[in-house]
Amino acid sequence: MPTPALPHAVSRLRTARLARSAKPFLARGGPRGERCAGCRLLPSHCLCALRPAVPVRAGVCLLMADIEPLKPSNTGWLVADVVADTFAFGWARTEADPALLALLADPQWQPYLVFPGEFVAPGRVVAEVQPAASDTSRRPLFVLLDATWPEARKMFRKSPYLDHLPVLSLQSEQLSRYRLRRSRRADHFCTSEVAALCLELAGEPHAAQTLAAYLEVFTQHYLLAKQQRPVDLEDPAHQDLRSLRLPHGAEGRQSSPSVP
Repeated sequence: MPTPALPHAVSRLRTARLARSAKPFLARGGPRGERCAGCRLLPSHCLCALRPAVPVRAGVCLLMADIEPLKPSNTGWLVADVVADTFAFGWARTEADPALLALLADPQWQPYLVFPGEFVAPGRVVAEVQPAASDTSRRPLFVLLDATWPEARKMFRKSPYLDHLPVLSLQSEQLSRYRLRRSRRADHFCTSEVAALCLELAGEPHAAQTLAAYLEVFTQHYLLAKQQRPVDLEDPAHQDLRSLRLPHGAEGRQSSPSVP
């Protein structure tokens, strides 16, 4: 069995959200579906031993719609698995978490709100970010609205504390490969795909490729669990991830996940 990882920001947010629930949250599959606490998959399809450990200098701030942390299909969890400095906050229309405001004001970070430029005043939109590799520059912090598209648009409109941030508009020509939830548009990306594109822009291609490969493996485990079929650890997706990930302890995490 793999050594259990310390709870990351999304895991802690999930625990806090469950504690506030008046009734238990039942993911698809019914009340009997026991799930691993480390990866949210059925124990027979556990992903924990495949969790990558790669150095990442950029950070990610997930602003999550109410029940996103509870969904086993949520891919913000994968971002927190890979990017050590991932922060997660629940979104509320009437107030902002003081810890979120402190993070956005922290001088070590250069925050970028990631959102389609077509919905933003042109003066706020940027297409490039400061490289993460420079030790003298502020580290890029990508603020992602982790929600369905209608929810994300609402969050963007009703979060005035984000209005001062530059908006990073991704110009990817690739189509989403996410298969766990349906979207009407193939150019709508899941949270993990967006984070990988951001890491690529920040000059961290290895981390970006690792996160993309990890998403593909997670998707396979998730779907095979639903189909009650075994995982093939030697298939191309798993081989691709193994070729990218570093063994646990070989390089270590660049930094411990920060507590907001």
